[in-house]
Amino acid sequence: MALPKDNRTVLIVGGGLAVVAAVAAALVFSGGRDGPTEAPPASQGGLTIDLAEAPTLEPARELRCFVNGQFVGQATLADCAQRNGVATSALDVGLDATGALAAAPTAAFAPPPELPAEPKVEVAPVDEGASPAEPSRAAPAPASGTACMRHTGSEWRSISSGMSMSACVQALYAGVCVRPGEAQYGRWGDTTLRLVPRRVEQSNDNTRFRTLAQQDRNCQFPELGR
Repeated sequence: MALPKDNRTVLIVGGGLAVVAAVAAALVFSGGRDGPTEAPPASQGGLTIDLAEAPTLEPARELRCFVNGQFVGQATLADCAQRNGVATSALDVGLDATGALAAAPTAAFAPPPELPAEPKVEVAPVDEGASPAEPSRAAPAPASGTACMRHTGSEWRSISSGMSMSACVQALYAGVCVRPGEAQYGRWGDTTLRLVPRRVEQSNDNTRFRTLAQQDRNCQFPELGR
């Protein structure tokens, strides 16, 4: 039986709306699955370099270079070492006073100070009238332990007269960090102590230094204990 013309029109319009609805639903569901995902955290910000944990640098990266204590411009680590006439391992790398990455020879701004003067020993004068049989007084026994001293920049000051080397290092430098080219000095007995970036060094002749302990990112010395 033939349908009236109005009924056919209704069916055609209804079918078209159904197709449009189906297409729209497909786009919505597929869009939810195929839409762009959130960018990973690494792509949302710049890379942060912690020099205490990653002291090595990209060979082509430039930093502030110091020669003889003077800023000479931007240079790669290799170029800066060449300008200073040393190996790259002889340069300390870190943040300078401006907050920029810098390189300078170890203790370039702070050479070793003169050693503290030896304490003078006063000898009591001999009394010629004293009886030969009179026993002399015994000299006082030296204090136990080893003296620990700090150099303030102009003079040596005593910290303690009886400490171990580890305790002396902790008393002098725990919680203290220095920038590239800077150094702080101390003495433990006859040994010179020197704090430079990321480590403390020791020397028996006040000239040639070797590493005593590494310093962590919190300016502490875990391997020396408390």
